[in-house]
Amino acid sequence: MAAGVLIAESLRTGTILDDLSLSVRKIQRSASGNATVDQPPVWTLIFFDIADTEAEALATQLSEALDDAPVWYVDLHTAQETFIVFPNRVIRYLRGDPQGRAEAEEHGRAHGIPDSQLDWPA
Repeated sequence: MAAGVLIAESLRTGTILDDLSLSVRKIQRSASGNATVDQPPVWTLIFFDIADTEAEALATQLSEALDDAPVWYVDLHTAQETFIVFPNRVIRYLRGDPQGRAEAEEHGRAHGIPDSQLDWPA
């Protein structure tokens, strides 16, 4: 089972995600603690699971739905792979691969995501 976290506020206004085969494990509202000036101070985190076989398709769908002003990302991972989903880009790498993680972190930094938010599981 793949697991991920989606921040509801990261979706573009008007986005509709339907026919999803994911299971929501938890929904949490909390102060972000590290929001940038362009981000809302309170975030709605949606913790979900999806079949490993459907992770890539969901990552692609989310990449088309994420807002890019400011830039957000979704982390989604299976036991073997990590998908870091940015607006219009998915960076996929084997879990524990420092080069793949570095590529995702660099992409995030280049698009204004602060280091304090580049904190997905290894």
